[in-house]
Amino acid sequence: MFAFIAGALTLAAGIVGFAFARDYTLRRLRFVDTTRNPAWPWIVGLLAAVVAAPVMWLLPLVGAGTAAIFGLGTGLGTASGVKALRRGGS
Repeated sequence: MFAFIAGALTLAAGIVGFAFARDYTLRRLRFVDTTRNPAWPWIVGLLAAVVAAPVMWLLPLVGAGTAAIFGLGTGLGTASGVKALRRGGS
């Protein structure tokens, strides 16, 4: 039962990271030229994982894997937002 809850929390962290990063990139970083750098999603994902690691370590059912999935979701969301900006859409 605890493994199911931990997996659901990990999945939720990845989805929330993706959605927040994509929305933030589309709305707030639309006119920032640095976001179009190909390394930008990697940097954002790594920073998100590093910032989330201590927080995830303190929570009882999640761990380092959740922080890594959160960082991955955030990086992929940023990349998706940058791709949408290049296409000119939202």
